[in-house]
Amino acid sequence: MAQSTGSVDFTVNNETYQTWYKVIGDLNFGIPPLIILHGGPGMTHDYLLPNADLHTSLGVPIIFYDQVGNGKSTYVLDKPKEFWTVKLFMDELDNLLAKLGVGEFDLLGHSWGGVLAINFAIERQPKGLKRVVLVGTPASMELWVKSARGLLEKFPKDFVDMMKRHEEEGTTGDKEYQDGMWEFYGKHVITLPQPHPKEINVSVEALEKNGTVYKTMYVWGPSEFFATGILKHWNIIDQLEKTKYPVLITNGVHDECQDLCVLPLFERIPRVKLYQFANSTHMPFWEERERYMKIVAGFLVK
Repeated sequence: MAQSTGSVDFTVNNETYQTWYKVIGDLNFGIPPLIILHGGPGMTHDYLLPNADLHTSLGVPIIFYDQVGNGKSTYVLDKPKEFWTVKLFMDELDNLLAKLGVGEFDLLGHSWGGVLAINFAIERQPKGLKRVVLVGTPASMELWVKSARGLLEKFPKDFVDMMKRHEEEGTTGDKEYQDGMWEFYGKHVITLPQPHPKEINVSVEALEKNGTVYKTMYVWGPSEFFATGILKHWNIIDQLEKTKYPVLITNGVHDECQDLCVLPLFERIPRVKLYQFANSTHMPFWEERERYMKIVAGFLVK
């Protein structure tokens, strides 16, 4: 399997950053590549590497990259919250496509990466975009928080009370709260037994090492069910009818992105398919890898 890595300049307000990327396959082979957008915000591409299976099965080139502020791309530690916008990440994606000479392409976004993907498809309407895959992606952050909160309420009362107390007291950095988050994640984000695959650990460790985008609340907030950052009011429901491209939506039965999050996408996007993974939470590319690849590949070749 041919692989190459590199970085491209990304200039914002006369300051130049580096966007790191990895290509699986050959961009000059004549097959439109699949661009993978990682979640978080603040994760890295590593946990999404199972999607390289699609290169093996379809021969399609895959482009992974770390969004600015994360992983192997430039860390940005000294910017105000106004710097971290959806537009910033759309500009970065536009820049990467241009610098790599990509014409036609497909997009696959996971979680926050799906938010970025659907925003990009609707607002930029790129001529080369052919298809969009949204994995565990909400139609609004209000629905995301409502979904996560609903799942949290199903935990034992003393656990829920502990989590709420830390949120009310502003002590979400406390170990008790952080451990509680991981208990939630173990039921609704990734159910694989510990130790997790190294690709997942690399992404988690990168987020913990540099929490500028996620944990400082500039973009999201201290946890999945306590939003305080600029994405708190993100909502694209009223724009979904403008989607020009075929879209595949997926989630898992036990996903933190429950049906209420994805239903507006299914109801309002003109050309859309929905598939739910029966034995998955938020990472079906790990939890039901073979079936996930079959479903996504089937969509990409139509």
